[in-house]
Amino acid sequence: MQLSLSVKGPGAEAVSYLLAKNPNNLYERSEKGLTVRLAYSTFSNDKVQVIIYVKPDPIELVKNSPDIYDITHYINDREFAASSIFVSAIRKALGTALNGKPREEYAGWVEHSFEMEMAFGPVATDLRDEEIEALFKPIGYQVEIERGKSFIREKSSARIITIKGKQTVQRALRHVSILMPVMDNYKHYYIDEREIEKLDRYGEGWLNSHPLKSMILKRSLRFQNMISQSRFYEKETKNLGDAKPTKIRLNELRYEAIVKHVNALSNKATIVDLGAGEGKLSVLLGFVDGVKEIFSVEPSNKSRLRAMERFEQSKEKRGFLEPKSITGSLFYLDERLSNKDVIILCEVIEHIDEHRLPKIFETIFKDYRPGVLMVTTPNQEYNIVYEMDEAMRHGDHRFEWTRAEFKERCEQWSSPFSYQLSFHGIGEEHPFYGHPTQMAIFTREEGK
Repeated sequence: MQLSLSVKGPGAEAVSYLLAKNPNNLYERSEKGLTVRLAYSTFSNDKVQVIIYVKPDPIELVKNSPDIYDITHYINDREFAASSIFVSAIRKALGTALNGKPREEYAGWVEHSFEMEMAFGPVATDLRDEEIEALFKPIGYQVEIERGKSFIREKSSARIITIKGKQTVQRALRHVSILMPVMDNYKHYYIDEREIEKLDRYGEGWLNSHPLKSMILKRSLRFQNMISQSRFYEKETKNLGDAKPTKIRLNELRYEAIVKHVNALSNKATIVDLGAGEGKLSVLLGFVDGVKEIFSVEPSNKSRLRAMERFEQSKEKRGFLEPKSITGSLFYLDERLSNKDVIILCEVIEHIDEHRLPKIFETIFKDYRPGVLMVTTPNQEYNIVYEMDEAMRHGDHRFEWTRAEFKERCEQWSSPFSYQLSFHGIGEEHPFYGHPTQMAIFTREEGK
């Protein structure tokens, strides 16, 4: 496992003083189970490349430890992946640079930003490539990811990460020191207060504003009692006072967004809530001014009975139009649903096998011909913000799409028909992953 650091530009040779390593000498140090080497492959006034290489002895690493009889140490490649083992080794070798304390005459170079490139790995990670990019892009890097070859499978899960940007040497090494174990999500040592101190020290000036701060804290410190001791956690939660903010459920935000869009329509007299479930959205639509007919369509009798109970409870409220509950399915044509002003599919399509959707949307656009079709579905990219262990948000979901995938399919479904298409986000927006729910609105062109 290795890390290479390349800098370009005037004063590049100052890197040797920031690292406190002589370019004419090979640095080598041994400790339990590891050999650390540092050497310069390029050294000039305007270009320097330094390579840090760590060679592990997997047998030596587990000697005199409780895990000595664990057979997996002999058959896996954990010790050869760039992880907390690698980071703990290079932290000692790069202590001067990480702490920003070179010899006094070179202290001014600590805050100097170089054109820089770092490559490190192999990293074995459970994160997707776009999630790795999201760790580094907010702090000023371009990211390139290369997958290794494997004799077992076509592509290895191990990756070589290259990051490029204008950074100080200290800041760049601190970024990697924290984020490499976050990617690997593996700790070879006991997590205690010293790990909190390192996180707080090396995260100074960038971690508090990072969009994925919560994930970084969780994967760095693991345990809530440790996470809560970090000053970044305190900054995140202080100033809330004694009052606990009310968190609006995403379901309610979806309904609110749909009702808002329906309210803004000039033609909304007739509405179909397809896959209405227990009728929560249908009830809200019953209070929209100008609506004269609502079909609440659901195949499950149990859900329909619960929906009818809701309708009964709302009947006495002023301005409520009671929806008509009917048994129906997207798989069968129902002429009663044709030529309505609005059809709504709220969190429905992800419960249907993907290969069946083109035919369903053909039926909607060709036979039902609504004035407006509204479709909401989860944004798969946002799942990382939830730090989910599961692949999808619900056990019955057949798929979850990224924003690009959803847009591509909506365009494919509607292109043979005369519909204009727009996209909207619902829920709290993330700067990189968008909104948790994505909504497409198909509007039939006038006269067609």
